[in-house]
Amino acid sequence: MTTETKTVGIQSLQIGLNILEILAMEKEPLKFTDIQNLTAMTKSNLYKYLSTLSQFGLIYRNPHTNAYTLGHKLVQLGNVALGQSSLIEVVIPYFKKITEKTNLTVLLAVPSKKGPLISYILSADYGINIGAQMGTHLPITSSSGVVFSAFEKDVFLKEWEEEERSKFNESELQQFQVEKEKTRGLFFASKTEPLVKHVSSFSVPILNFNNELLGIITIVGITETVPKSADHPSGEYVLNVAMEISEYFGFKK
Repeated sequence: MTTETKTVGIQSLQIGLNILEILAMEKEPLKFTDIQNLTAMTKSNLYKYLSTLSQFGLIYRNPHTNAYTLGHKLVQLGNVALGQSSLIEVVIPYFKKITEKTNLTVLLAVPSKKGPLISYILSADYGINIGAQMGTHLPITSSSGVVFSAFEKDVFLKEWEEEERSKFNESELQQFQVEKEKTRGLFFASKTEPLVKHVSSFSVPILNFNNELLGIITIVGITETVPKSADHPSGEYVLNVAMEISEYFGFKK
């Protein structure tokens, strides 16, 4: 008979973190009564927590409005955390596992003004010409391009997408729009031989706490070996990897 091990937490710390999360989720200053209503805490207990969090700079009370926001200390800690782990440093161990499991080439594309830019490639054991290399900007017709169009929020996307879409005829434009909406729902896009004959790919997004696109994981290989749907075992595996990386950067689906 096996005994299930339960993680023991510190309740007071959990309550304090819950207050921080409420202030983050509401995205606007909250007064004492607002926080009390959202936490259902007694006035005396809530006052103690707010006083302690303020003392350490984790929250800030505006003396003019008496409203609370997240404090400077969180910004400082967040910047340190981001500085300690760049996206490439985070994905490298995951990419090694992906190539071992799928025997396919995996690359990381990051947002740029000219579309998704390849910033890291981990090739499978066998050599194939994937039609791109480090520093290459991928077109809208690639699986990376579809994911970029589906999830990138920045205004610079409009110029890039308008330029790329000008190469489409009316039928292709309609098909692309359908594909884009489907990608938003599945977090998955696949393309058959977009750059090189006999070489296909599928891509999934890496998002942050603000649902912003940080990067795109793209799997490349001989057409017959590359999954074309999100429910394929390899597709599911890479989707789970992307979700785990996204959660590291604060994303919540």
